[in-house]
Amino acid sequence: MKKIILILLVCSVPGSMIAQTETTQALQKRFADSFSLYFYKNTLRMLNQADNKEFDELIKNIEKMKFLVIDKSKTNFAGADYKKLVHDYKSETYEEAVTSRYQGKSFDVYLKDRKGSTLGTVVLVNDSTSLYVLDILGTIDVRQASKLFSTIDESSDIGQKIKSFMNKDERHKGEFKKGVQIQ
Repeated sequence: MKKIILILLVCSVPGSMIAQTETTQALQKRFADSFSLYFYKNTLRMLNQADNKEFDELIKNIEKMKFLVIDKSKTNFAGADYKKLVHDYKSETYEEAVTSRYQGKSFDVYLKDRKGSTLGTVVLVNDSTSLYVLDILGTIDVRQASKLFSTIDESSDIGQKIKSFMNKDERHKGEFKKGVQIQ
């Protein structure tokens, strides 16, 4: 019985490992102080507090998603790094699907397709201060990528965590000036 359970566990691991691209893993490893969250279909549904049918339709083909934020002002992430990042996704057979701008941010959507079936979607949201990566196992309507991003960004809990991450150095500086030592 133990052997059967072990075999089932080993067989299920490869399917769960493909949720995140090698490029995203390398990016997070390089920028260890980045902010990341994992979402599964049920946690994405919890973001839909208003029971918006359009949002439910948008996320229906997402199995899981990694949300990664890199604060450019606190790292050495530059334009050349972004070009290399795009090159690395393309080397994993992701193809550019859509490029757009929304509220001062560039949105680049890449799809990994096999025999007409989309296996993965990567959404890069780039502005002057931050890089956001949505690494998705599954697919979304690429025309709605900005809507998915803004829903996550505007979610009160997640938005607060992102803003807290982006402002953590300013908080720590202020606390240190007040005589509190941060370890």
